[in-house]
Amino acid sequence: MSLIVSIETSTKVCSVALHQEGELLGDATLWVAQSHSVMLTSLIKDVVSHAQQKLEDLDAIALGKGPGSYTGLRIGTATAKGLCFALDKPLVAINSLHAMAAALQHTSVDKHWFCPMIDARRMEVYCAVYDEDLQEQQATEAKIIDANSFEDILSTQKVVFFGDGAAKCKEVLGNNSNALFVDNFHPTARSVGQLAHKAFVKGQTEDLAYFEPFYLKDFVALKPTKKFKL
Repeated sequence: MSLIVSIETSTKVCSVALHQEGELLGDATLWVAQSHSVMLTSLIKDVVSHAQQKLEDLDAIALGKGPGSYTGLRIGTATAKGLCFALDKPLVAINSLHAMAAALQHTSVDKHWFCPMIDARRMEVYCAVYDEDLQEQQATEAKIIDANSFEDILSTQKVVFFGDGAAKCKEVLGNNSNALFVDNFHPTARSVGQLAHKAFVKGQTEDLAYFEPFYLKDFVALKPTKKFKL
């Protein structure tokens, strides 16, 4: 038996889902920037209660562990670990790019490969490449995109690029007939929960004391653009 609430905050999207035995019971998603710190806890409570379940009855908490937004991942991780400690439940962590690929795989009838991309500013993205069976063909990395990116794969294989980092890559890679693009795709907790069920059944849980999100890159603080007078 597995009743799992999942959290996905690796981008500006704030998403929560509840699955029982891998089947979706309910979910809620906000496409509002900077909503994580204000709305995440409320979304969790609402999704669980609207599905006529209780937090105490959960078997695990699942988290899209990144890569992605430093702030979003920090908030999601703190919330997930807080629930785990308070409820004495295990944590299941899922690569956010893998969850994105799983979500698109369910809608694809062709044997394309999948390259989910999360924006990392300028021409850099967080990305990985998965085949039609979601087996990893290129590991998760921070990659600067240019005309030669993925040329070894695209020479023989059709690849679908998607996520909020893919739009800026279309002009560079779009002339290759094997490069396909899906617009307006965002990671959500639905696919995190589906993968989390499989991981939980296999006993793949995290050590709460030492778990950190998959930041991939060190946090770089930006200097404020305006000076404020006291």
